[in-house]
Amino acid sequence: MRQRTIAQSVEVVGIGLHKGEPIRLRLEPLNADSGIIFYREDLAASIPLSPQSVVNTQMATVIGSDKASISTIEHFLSAIYAYGIDNLRVILDGGEMPVMDGSAISFCLLLDEAGIKQQEQNKHVICIKREVEVREGEKFAKLSPSQSATFDFEIDFAHPVIGQQRERFEFSTTGFINEIARARTFGFAKDIQYLQSQNLALGATLQNAIGLDENKILNPEGLRFENEFVRHKILDAMGDMMVSGYNILGNYTAFAGSHRLNYLLTSALLADSRNYEMVTIESLQSREFAKSFA
Repeated sequence: MRQRTIAQSVEVVGIGLHKGEPIRLRLEPLNADSGIIFYREDLAASIPLSPQSVVNTQMATVIGSDKASISTIEHFLSAIYAYGIDNLRVILDGGEMPVMDGSAISFCLLLDEAGIKQQEQNKHVICIKREVEVREGEKFAKLSPSQSATFDFEIDFAHPVIGQQRERFEFSTTGFINEIARARTFGFAKDIQYLQSQNLALGATLQNAIGLDENKILNPEGLRFENEFVRHKILDAMGDMMVSGYNILGNYTAFAGSHRLNYLLTSALLADSRNYEMVTIESLQSREFAKSFA
């Protein structure tokens, strides 16, 4: 399997979740072995995608440099992960990714419009060799060795609509599009009111998030999946794992995981070379992983 970029440049305009301002997003192909590079054209600042670039995980995953930052990259990166994109220039004219409808499906459609281009160099993935786990109280996220890529997530919210939910997703591009990509982010009305008083979540509406009061969902159309909440958590986790810059071959498992735990997990993984091996997909014993990107 070869490295991938997009076949042609594409552009879209959307609203930023936190500032509520229009953001123009442009994707451009890059040569093999270039990686994923974010670029703030309003500040002429490049930010390479890596855990070292992460500067905040409180409300979303934020990457930055001494000149600029870009917030809420995880939904977009989940689509990049799912499509197996290795090399890409991501150009923005503001400080956050457009939220679109609060899921990743719009980014999937954007990549479909751009098309996928195979490159000459072999694709490398991170193969998990030893279990790596990070914890904060009862909350945890871990990676463990496997011949397949799976995401197993459990949440437990004291809310009558959410409660305890668990989903196990065996990765494939098609499976992501059908089972994960349309799952939207969610928030509680009481929290949104506070955030907006702090000049955050100014772009949040029922058109780009699932809203909940103390007892029910506020969106008149209801849910896209019965367990849409935990599916969105898997979406987030896939995007946060892509901060490593590579697809990951292994099992991801989490209970009440967060952007912070995911950042700590990728950092812990890459901190010790005994935890992983960079391999070409052709060198793997299992050929099923390559087929998952079809």
